[in-house]
Amino acid sequence: MSDALINQVLAAVNAHVAADADEERSIATLIAEVDRIRSAGGNPFDQRDDVVHITGSAIVVGPRGTVLLEHKRLGMWLQPGGHVEQGESPWDAALRETREETGLDVRFADERPRLVHVDVHQGGRGHTHLDLRYLVDGGDADPAPPPDESQRVEWFDWSAAVGRAGDPRLAALLTRLRQEFVT
Repeated sequence: MSDALINQVLAAVNAHVAADADEERSIATLIAEVDRIRSAGGNPFDQRDDVVHITGSAIVVGPRGTVLLEHKRLGMWLQPGGHVEQGESPWDAALRETREETGLDVRFADERPRLVHVDVHQGGRGHTHLDLRYLVDGGDADPAPPPDESQRVEWFDWSAAVGRAGDPRLAALLTRLRQEFVT
């Protein structure tokens, strides 16, 4: 992965205004971990290089509210997202993973990728995810996940999504975004 992309990601993270103390800690952790991984000659996007790595996820918005999916392994309702593959950025990973997991033809909600949240959390197999969450437009279509993905993918109105979110930091993010999208 190129230093230019890593620097671009770090610039976006540094420019992002944290909504609360949890997100401030996540931003500080992400910056420190990326520096540590780079100093060791690793790639902060590659899960094979380190148990700590950057992931990309999407907050899908549309006229019907927002999309959540029931995570197959965790059994809780979360936003779509996952690992960054070789040659892609975290915002590209967010789009790809959302398309794969929901069957929706998503695109960025704004002209450029809009980072709306930074969250550090435990992933599977003892990994730590430095998750960058981007706002994407899901249109108005019904989700159509493929058979190998979670079959519980649904549009929720904003209030229901906040109540259904399986993580309190996701619920707080949805509460903030609801103010922007509900008139």
